[in-house]
Amino acid sequence: MSQQTSEAPQAPRGGLRRRLAVGLGAVGVALAISAGAVVMGGDGQEPAAPLGGAAVIGADVRALEAHLKSRPKDDRGWATLGSARVEEARTSGDPAGYPRAADAFERSLKLRREGNDAALAGRAALAAARHDFTGALRDAGQALAVNPYSEQALAVRIDALVELGRYDQALKAAEEADLKRPGIPAFTRLAYVLELRGDTQGANRVLTLAMTSATAPGDIAYVATALGQLTWSQGQYDTALKHCATALRAQPRNIAAQECRARTHAAQGKTAEAIREYEAIVARYPLPGQLVALGELYEAAGKDAEARRQYALIGTWTSLARAGGVNPDLDTALAAADHGDKAVALKAAQAEWQRRRTVHTADALGWALYRNGRAKDALPYARKATATGYRNAVFLYHLGMVEQAAGAKAPARRSLTRALSLNPGFSPLAPAEIRRTLKNSAKETS
Repeated sequence: MSQQTSEAPQAPRGGLRRRLAVGLGAVGVALAISAGAVVMGGDGQEPAAPLGGAAVIGADVRALEAHLKSRPKDDRGWATLGSARVEEARTSGDPAGYPRAADAFERSLKLRREGNDAALAGRAALAAARHDFTGALRDAGQALAVNPYSEQALAVRIDALVELGRYDQALKAAEEADLKRPGIPAFTRLAYVLELRGDTQGANRVLTLAMTSATAPGDIAYVATALGQLTWSQGQYDTALKHCATALRAQPRNIAAQECRARTHAAQGKTAEAIREYEAIVARYPLPGQLVALGELYEAAGKDAEARRQYALIGTWTSLARAGGVNPDLDTALAAADHGDKAVALKAAQAEWQRRRTVHTADALGWALYRNGRAKDALPYARKATATGYRNAVFLYHLGMVEQAAGAKAPARRSLTRALSLNPGFSPLAPAEIRRTLKNSAKETS
């Protein structure tokens, strides 16, 4: 991840795909599996990988602003400032910086409309951050038409394709990115594609190899956190904690790594410790997934008033997100279905389904329908969410509860049992509900 803000085209280089083929013989994990998505969230989803090189991610917004006061016609400087603002807003969880990022990209493009791949790639990253994945795909394509080796544009194109549910194309884009610009953004996205297809072993192999190329503290922290999240999702809590520790040694204040550790402690039943960790996290990064996680931990500890306060904050974040040009419907649907207005959850999920049809939106819509008493309508969507083979305990829990309510008792028992077997501590509250449901189902059939 060492490219400049605007890269000259380079010759293709052998990437992780070649290393897998050479080092692992018949594994060939990237070659035969399709589909995936790279999104942020608290239900087993991956945080977005860094989109640009070190020049962008390490850029100081204030220093760039000072530079541009004296050199206002520096088109590359404006593009770099825009990308730095996107990264700053993304990592802080504050969408207020997105409009100013958009202004910076427009300034860059006004100064140099033709051949300005840096501004186009940055604008694509901004669109993805705002959940405008159609716009992200368009701008990434325009950037790649100028510079086919733009690391940022290659990464955004993968994200946009998976978030639009175009999974086969996403896999091809990940393979192309690995060949053209092998590095952490390509490697981690390829791993997540494999995970979403149910190939967790392949994903683990890709991430493990990616660690060998990670040298910068941010890259080490990101890949180690991804390994921690992957192993947590499969119920391997001791291994997950080791990966989280590696990430935190590299970057002690890395939010994603801190959440990985907190989530694992919660899964191990260390509720008080997990609450302390999540309190520190939401103080810095109050996004819906983190607010729900802390609220549910409070509920598990019998602190209902504290839980309600966390859930109420989600509405504040939603308002701020919309003001920053972010579409928060998926976040709203997931949070409100369990901890808010169920009708609002359904409206948001239906709106999101019309924009993009992914496993995550299918799960959200199915769950919102179920929570509104429409289990039979929910069943096709809950099944779509698990159809790729994605080994996600939340999805299996949702499917099982929908099946139970729709009268499909035997499939419900299988889905709920699989959720507990896969990741028995995936939620502070849901496993207890699963056990009650399975116990009652056993009584009904006896």
